[in-house]
Amino acid sequence: MAEHHPPRIAGLLPRERVLRSLRFQPPDVVPVEYHPSPAGIWEHGPALRQLWERYPQDFGSPEDFPDRRPDPRFVDGTGRYEELRRDEWGVLWRHLLFGMHGHPVERPLDDWESLVQFHPPAVPVAEGEDFLREQARALAHRRRYYLKSGWISLFEVMHAVRRFEDVLMDLARDTSEIHRLADRILEYQCGVIRYLLSRGVDAIQFGDDFGTCSGLMFSPKVWRRFFKPRYALLFREVRQAGKAVFFHTCGNALPILEDIAELGIDAIWPQLPVYPPGELARFCRHHRIAMEIHPERGRLMIHGQPSEIVAEVYRLAEEFAVAEGGGWFYVEIDAGFPFPNVAALIETIGGMRQGVAIGSSPAAASPSFPGDLYGT
Repeated sequence: MAEHHPPRIAGLLPRERVLRSLRFQPPDVVPVEYHPSPAGIWEHGPALRQLWERYPQDFGSPEDFPDRRPDPRFVDGTGRYEELRRDEWGVLWRHLLFGMHGHPVERPLDDWESLVQFHPPAVPVAEGEDFLREQARALAHRRRYYLKSGWISLFEVMHAVRRFEDVLMDLARDTSEIHRLADRILEYQCGVIRYLLSRGVDAIQFGDDFGTCSGLMFSPKVWRRFFKPRYALLFREVRQAGKAVFFHTCGNALPILEDIAELGIDAIWPQLPVYPPGELARFCRHHRIAMEIHPERGRLMIHGQPSEIVAEVYRLAEEFAVAEGGGWFYVEIDAGFPFPNVAALIETIGGMRQGVAIGSSPAAASPSFPGDLYGT
């Protein structure tokens, strides 16, 4: 592999490091973003926090990640966890794995006759003492770290409040009801965006999963007709404020990536294994869209070996040319990840951040791992 030796920029703050990567300028070290997954924190506890402390991130302090654990009321005598929780949209969710997304068991719009009485949640109010405290916290955060906020969705809310298969049929038939529902969600999400912009933010995160392992859940024509104009309105709110648009979508969304780029996004967080090798890297470089590099967390992180994870991190670093800017690693530790694999992922990325040349072979460049982490 060819070695990349980016110019070192002494004394960059984490926020500055992310901004350079978003501008496709070489950062001093590859940025990293940790997700505060409750399942991972619960399963690995202090050992995971020690890794985070040793290898800090650029989007905030892991000290702020809350310690969460299953409520004893929802754990039976055999240790089986089951919790029912109703959200702000009126959806009742059944959770069988702590810290993981559940499944809707009651929805407010299984019958369109209920649409008349259906109303989105109240939009947060950008005034009052609570808001001023949030505003002060955001300002303090941004003095050192990059601040990404929100989770703005359309499709995911639609198929939470109404049966998934019915939503797909409504989209195919282009019913008036599905447009009315989407526009109510759109109005609510516009209000949330304005609140976040008032509170203070560097970027707003959008997220809707549109793909399966092989392609879209509906035709590109349907997406362009129904979702594209609505996303244009949402993104415009953010871009007019001079802030960044981050977009997440799982599954293979290759047929609409050009459309998403046309709408004006600054970073994308996809599901890497479903795309042909190199396809996303070329796409992102061409469109100047930064990549949130999320190593595969199914087979690799659950069933792979630490050596495979080390090699994959270095492969991704080279494929997405992180030394030249335009990307960072996104690390989400879920339930079921063996701790040696967790350590391999975080310490390998951490080794890059401590001066190991990006693009070097893993055998020569990976940090030395304590043997007890790997059972050796």
